[in-house]
Amino acid sequence: MKTTGIVLLVIGILLTIFTTFQFFTREKVAEIGNLEITHDKKNTLNWSPFVGIAVMVIGGVVLWQGGKK
Repeated sequence: MKTTGIVLLVIGILLTIFTTFQFFTREKVAEIGNLEITHDKKNTLNWSPFVGIAVMVIGGVVLWQGGKK
């Protein structure tokens, strides 16, 4: 349980610091015979820093409860 708590804490810190994730997808624009025209589209995934804080709190609780036996 301690390892899970530490992993959740680290993920929560990263989610709080980095609130945006960008990735690219390739879309087919046109296809004429053997010729294919594609376009790289930029996609952005955003989340609130409160999500990272919530994950950190859950990780802290798991770490705290994992230490008690």
